[in-house]
Amino acid sequence: MTRQIKIGNLKIGGRAPIVIQSMTKTDTKDASATIRQIKELESAGCELVRLAVKDFQSANAIKKIREGITIPLVADIHFDYRLAIAAIENGADKIRLNPGNIHKEEQVMEVARLAKKRRIPIRVGLNSGSIGLPSASLTTSRSGQTRLKANHLVKVALDYIKILEKAKFYDIIVSLKASDVMTTIEACRKFSKSSRYPLHLGVTAAGPIAEGLVKSSLGIGILLSEGIGDTIRVSLTGHPREEVIAAKNILQALGLRRFGPEIISCPTCGRCQVDLIKIVNEFEKSYTLYAKRHTLKTFPRIAIMGCEVNGPGEAKEADIGIAFGKGSGIIFKRGRIIKKVKEKDAIKEILRNTLYTLRKTNN
Repeated sequence: MTRQIKIGNLKIGGRAPIVIQSMTKTDTKDASATIRQIKELESAGCELVRLAVKDFQSANAIKKIREGITIPLVADIHFDYRLAIAAIENGADKIRLNPGNIHKEEQVMEVARLAKKRRIPIRVGLNSGSIGLPSASLTTSRSGQTRLKANHLVKVALDYIKILEKAKFYDIIVSLKASDVMTTIEACRKFSKSSRYPLHLGVTAAGPIAEGLVKSSLGIGILLSEGIGDTIRVSLTGHPREEVIAAKNILQALGLRRFGPEIISCPTCGRCQVDLIKIVNEFEKSYTLYAKRHTLKTFPRIAIMGCEVNGPGEAKEADIGIAFGKGSGIIFKRGRIIKKVKEKDAIKEILRNTLYTLRKTNN
């Protein structure tokens, strides 16, 4: 249980749902382009968005950007504490400070005093690349190196928090990110044992989409499964929309939040006698179009299985399921067989039963 922090109307920590955030990849000075990207991210499910404030033009653009969006806005500050002051004055809802390049006590306290006055939280955002992790001896084991680096991240975070607390500032969120998965996990575990401030999770510089998804899912997923973490950002070299989709999938896979139906489908093998890949893809596409037109509060569990080995069992356990044989399949509804359908009619029938269930449970 962590301390709960408010960012606008958004709550992070305590018993609040895990919050999804991302970061714009536009030039912040281009307010129109930044607003467009933020709206796109919000449409994908982003609940908190961060943008880079690299100069005073960017800080001043926050005012226009803030007026054009509805989700809370985080100003990402490095090197110059005065940019944090300008960002707050222009309407930022939260400030991220990097202890690696803004660390003079009086400067940090000046930001904290203004943030306290405006009731704006601060994230103490540590990245392994900017704080300089200690070098281990060549004879140190891999686990020993991980502990050494994790301990350093935690120490820097706790020392920085003391400066903020000295200014009587307590609306603090912390992130301890490394590009190494195990260092990130170890640092967050250690920090969570010594502090009740909420944690922002992520594996920094996780890489291109395929590799980054794996590293982020492991790092973020392991910590969330242990009850650690209050908000997440999946860091990918790609469009930020992919970060939001990945974050939603991580949370849904762990059963922490639901954003759509859980589709259970087999990978297919030589036993499969229907074009299951096509069926699953077309069902998902049709369902997505329906979901965009309707506000849904509950989501079903759908099983689309290719053969008789695991098919009937998975189909019975789902809200709606189909187990295929040769050219046809048996549809189950909450464990009960309701009909046999040909392969060509399968998508229509699965969708029809799914939509019926959705309408019934969402009314």
